[in-house]
Amino acid sequence: MAPLRKYPVGIQSFESIRMDGYIYVDKTPLIYKMITEGKPYFLSRPRRFGKSLLCSTLEAIFQGRRELFEAFTVKGGIEQPQLFIATTDWEWEPHPVIRFDFSQEREYTIEALDKLINFTLSRYESEYGLTPQIGEGNNTRFISIVREAHRQTGRRAVVLVDEYDAFMLHSIGDSELEEGIRRSFSSLFSPLKALDDHLQFVFITGISKFSQMGIFSTLNNLNNISMAADYEALCGITEEELTTQLHPDIERLAQKLGESCDETFAELKRMYDGYHFSEDMTDIYNPFSLFNALNKRKISDYWFDSATPSAVIDMLAQMPPIQLTDIDGVTCSAGVFDIPFNSYSNPFPVLYQSGYLTIKNYDREYDEYTLGLPNLEVRKGFADNLYQYVVSPKGIDTNKNALFLAYNRFRRSDSLPPFIEAIKVFFAGIPYYLNEKGEHHYHVILYTLLTAFGADILAEEPSAKGRADIILKMPQGIYVIEIKYDDTADEALKQIDQRRYADKYRSDGRPITKVGIAFSSKERNITEYKSVREK
Repeated sequence: MAPLRKYPVGIQSFESIRMDGYIYVDKTPLIYKMITEGKPYFLSRPRRFGKSLLCSTLEAIFQGRRELFEAFTVKGGIEQPQLFIATTDWEWEPHPVIRFDFSQEREYTIEALDKLINFTLSRYESEYGLTPQIGEGNNTRFISIVREAHRQTGRRAVVLVDEYDAFMLHSIGDSELEEGIRRSFSSLFSPLKALDDHLQFVFITGISKFSQMGIFSTLNNLNNISMAADYEALCGITEEELTTQLHPDIERLAQKLGESCDETFAELKRMYDGYHFSEDMTDIYNPFSLFNALNKRKISDYWFDSATPSAVIDMLAQMPPIQLTDIDGVTCSAGVFDIPFNSYSNPFPVLYQSGYLTIKNYDREYDEYTLGLPNLEVRKGFADNLYQYVVSPKGIDTNKNALFLAYNRFRRSDSLPPFIEAIKVFFAGIPYYLNEKGEHHYHVILYTLLTAFGADILAEEPSAKGRADIILKMPQGIYVIEIKYDDTADEALKQIDQRRYADKYRSDGRPITKVGIAFSSKERNITEYKSVREK
């Protein structure tokens, strides 16, 4: 069995990870490139992607703590390998580091923001022997700290700002709060550009595009590397890192699951891979979910609940209804990635910046991006959340759970009738005023629920002569489903045959079952269904 290793689940301190014997996937080749080739940077990534750990790593580097990057053995005999940057010509001169961390706050008010800023400024004023000037603005205090740090140490200061937009994201919809937060941030960071002679390095992280928020409007020299191919893997785990640095951990997980390494790797890829942050399309795995799976030795859902800001859900609720079938494969221009969160008439910037959509393809000729859901974990979680907006959840969660159990039995038994009956019971529990929207409404609800259950499902999948409503891929076979409204199941089956929806799946090897489902506007439910399994 592969040796037991420690996984940094929820640990954002680089020093703790190295000194306490946790795994650190070496990002210092990219960090070394960044700190030797430029000065002011901005990086946007979804939550739980390692931005805070990156800031902590930069802090250790600029503090000159070379010992953390060399090879050493920690308590318990765990060997920490030498990291790339320790092999370079980096001089390890300690610089004064001023770090603002807005990622841990849970009360998003003006008072909480001012308290956090004051606490951070007071800490550095104390460190450099400065007396806070009562009545002076935060920008004046910040200038004094940077200049004094430079004067005392003889080295220029480093400024790190982690999750700068955390407060802004939770103020959307409250114009007074939003403006107050904007003023506080603008006042604090407005001197950054003027302090250039005193600054060695500036690094700012967040979710949303900085230039559009009005906070760093004076700092127009920031290098935004959010979609730069060279830095696509700065946060997250690449496939190469997974199969090399983390290969022993895949072995251990495979042994626990009773699978081969190849089978376990395929499951990890299906659940947590699929993120792309540049047109080069480097595969990036969600690090939070991946380390949770390796630590608990269980492939499950970890990211969605922990990384979904309530502000995102609130914004989506204020937009026109979103249908899962509409967002997978949507195309857009590069300008979509620059739309700020507070311009929430369009859901796609919100979904991309939050990590629910990612780049699936890039057309260089037309400078056009195709977006889609990155992996099964996000697909399931997003569908489950979207379900709350498709159907009122009040009074029907029990029926939803019953349908989930019926779906699982269907997977094991290959018995279609009980599953159809469970669908009928589910629809019978939906309030009538939500169930009068026609064929497409039934289609969307069924597709959204099955996606939330983790089904391998396609909606409106194109064929040579049309689009099948639902393709459901099960372990025991493939189901080609056509839904008709105020028509017959025979007509639905006839359409499947006439438009040859099943043709493209015959090479799969699994048996194909064609299913025609008829809904009635009067009954507001399934009135009949028929199925034909091909031999």
